[in-house]
Amino acid sequence: MTLDLREVKRYGRQMVMPEVGREGQERLKAGRVLLVGAGGLGSPAALYLAAAGVGRLGIVEFDRIEATNLHRQILYGESDLGRPKLEVARERLAETNPHVEIVPVAARFDASNAMEILADYDLVVDGSDNFSTRYLVNDACVLSGKPDVFGSVLRFEGQISVFAAPGGPCYRCLFPEPPPPGMVPSCAEGGVLGVLPGIIGSLQALEAIKLLLGVGDPLVGRVLIFDGGGLSFREISLARSPDCPICSPGASLTTLVQYEDGCAPPELETAPSAEAVPFAISPSEVELWRRQKRPFHFVDVRTPREFDIARVEDTDLLPLHELPARFEELDRSADLVVMCHHGIRSAQAVRFLRQQGFERARNLSGGIAAWAREVDGSVPEY
Repeated sequence: MTLDLREVKRYGRQMVMPEVGREGQERLKAGRVLLVGAGGLGSPAALYLAAAGVGRLGIVEFDRIEATNLHRQILYGESDLGRPKLEVARERLAETNPHVEIVPVAARFDASNAMEILADYDLVVDGSDNFSTRYLVNDACVLSGKPDVFGSVLRFEGQISVFAAPGGPCYRCLFPEPPPPGMVPSCAEGGVLGVLPGIIGSLQALEAIKLLLGVGDPLVGRVLIFDGGGLSFREISLARSPDCPICSPGASLTTLVQYEDGCAPPELETAPSAEAVPFAISPSEVELWRRQKRPFHFVDVRTPREFDIARVEDTDLLPLHELPARFEELDRSADLVVMCHHGIRSAQAVRFLRQQGFERARNLSGGIAAWAREVDGSVPEY
């Protein structure tokens, strides 16, 4: 991969570094990086990988741009609302560096296509924000022998590591199995400061560039934890686990596993519907009850912070984590409608309540997000 005069001028101040030089810049031009997700982490990672001169940048994404994305997904702006992320990302990155080949992959990254998508790339930058995809990226990288540049963020904290590198540990060496659905809050539930993905995504781009150049000390066997509140970094060492289900000599996993997306963000959540899940009720049915003045108890199991952001009139807050200690406060003989953000936590609550004898408990399908879309547009979406 030779450089033309325009590229030499563009990358000159990078090429004067002894760790890069012309040879290193040509390595970057020959490099092929797959970015899974073009959201909070993927936005800064994509911009810096393109600016650095990575020759081919594949981007796996299927979502459209929403207003809730804009505080952290810096590839997009107000005029892009409603457009496919891939389309806008391709335009923005081409403007950043026309010498980079952008390969859009308009699909979910899942067990049916992961190995095929990954085949044409040297390494993966994981910009996903749900456990199902994180495990798929890790497992596909282990099985194909390609590094996985991992990153995650929540609230003020971020983590980054390089998994599945030769001789190094993988994500399952740290977390052998994903947590049960609903046990870990998503960014929509727990929140994330917009600048945090910028910091971690930029570090992911740095690690990918180091791997392509073959310089520095990549985060193999180390997990870097960033605390934005205290502005501190700490590091934990991670050895390859002899019992790892996928990268140990006696690995039990030899193919990809598709996990339930139980802690996905709102754009990826599969909220229970009235048709698909027992005991569910649609927002329009609940609104009809209200118009008919039918007596029922409307309970919101979100967190107090979420309740402060958006609420439905005449609902009572009973956070999910308090439900086991407070369910006796509810009337078993009354019709009970339970609501959360997207219908995931409330489905858990209804299952629990039914086990406790609340035979008239129902789950509001789609949660307050569906209520805002279908019943009352004055309720804020977040």
